Amino acid sequence: MSIVKTSFGKSKDGVEAFLFKLTNSKGMEVGITNYGAILVSIKVPDKAGNFDDVLLGFDQLDDYLKDHPYFGAVVGRHANRIENAEFTLNGKTYHLAKNDGNNHLHGGYEGFDKKFWEAEIININNRESIQLSYFSKDGEENYPGNLEVKVIYTLTEDNELIIDYYAVSDQDTVVNLTNHAYFNLKGHNKGDILDHQLMINADQFTVINNECIPTGEIRNVKGTPMDFTSLRSIREGLLSDDEQIKCGKGYDHNWILNVSGKAAEKAGELYEPESGRLMEFFTTKPGVQFYSGNFIDVVGKAGAKYIKHSGLCLETQYFPNSLKHKHFPSAVLKAGDKYQHTTIYKFSTR
Repeated sequence: MSIVKTSFGKSKDGVEAFLFKLTNSKGMEVGITNYGAILVSIKVPDKAGNFDDVLLGFDQLDDYLKDHPYFGAVVGRHANRIENAEFTLNGKTYHLAKNDGNNHLHGGYEGFDKKFWEAEIININNRESIQLSYFSKDGEENYPGNLEVKVIYTLTEDNELIIDYYAVSDQDTVVNLTNHAYFNLKGHNKGDILDHQLMINADQFTVINNECIPTGEIRNVKGTPMDFTSLRSIREGLLSDDEQIKCGKGYDHNWILNVSGKAAEKAGELYEPESGRLMEFFTTKPGVQFYSGNFIDVVGKAGAKYIKHSGLCLETQYFPNSLKHKHFPSAVLKAGDKYQHTTIYKFSTR
C-alpha cells in the first residue's frame, strides 16, 4: 500500500486542497480530496485486467467548488431529506435550510460536502489510511451541538475501500453521514448504468411521495420494481410506469436492509456484465438509498459528458425523514455518545 499526496488546487480564498492517491499491490487506486472528504476516483480492473475509473467526478478542485450533484462527497450533518426542513428535539423545533423545494437535503446550503477537512495519513493495524476531520460548530446550518466528525478511508489488499465514520457532540443533535459516490462499473465515461445488475439484501422499502419524502409507510418489495432480492437488471424497473418510480422520477428510494448493525454485513452487490466488474457493499447502517442518477447533466473528468443515468448511488444511511417517524431507526445522537458506522465497497470480477 502506498499513499501519494499532491496539490488539488486552491479556493478563491487561497485555501489549498490536496489529493491523496491510495494504491495497493494489485494496482487498485483510490483518489480522495480533503475538500468535502470527496472520493474523486476509484480505478479497478475488468475481467480482462484493464483498469478504468468507475467513479463520476472531476479532474480539479475548481469544478467541485461549483454546483454539482454531490459527486463522491461525504454529506451531513444529516444526509438525505428532512420534510419541511425542520425537526423537533427535546421539545425545541429547529428550522433548517429549504434547499430542496420545501425540504432540507444533505445538510443544507453549506453541508459537509462544501467544507475543507483536516487530513492526515494515519497507521491502523499496520495499514496506512487517510483520516479526515471536521469540527461543525453549534448552530452551523442551525443544527444543535458542537460536533466533531472523522471519516477514515482505508484501501486493503483485497480491493476493499473501507469508510469508517465517527462523530461526537457536546449536545443532543442529529447525525446521518453517508458518501454520495456515483458508480458506473463500465467506466465513468462509458454510457449509462441501465444494464447494471443490482442485488439489495432487503425485503422492504420506505414508500415516498412525489417530493421523494418517505411517508412512513413500509412496503414489501415482492412483485414490484423494488424487488432486488436477487441480481436484477436496473433497466426494467427504471423504465416501468410504477407509481413509486414516477414519484422518484426513477429510483430514489431507501431500502430497509436485512442487517443487524453490529458489524459490517453484506447489504448487496452491483454487477456489470460487459466488464465483469462486481462491487459488493457492506454496512452497519440500517438502510441504503439507491439513486439512479435521474438528474445528472454536467461535464466531468477529461471532458466526459455525464447525463441522466450515467452513474448510480448506493448511500448507506439512516432512513430519510426518520426524524418524523418514530418507527424508523433514530438519527438522534445523544451528547457524549459515539456515532460510529462502517461501509465497505469491495471490488472483484466475475
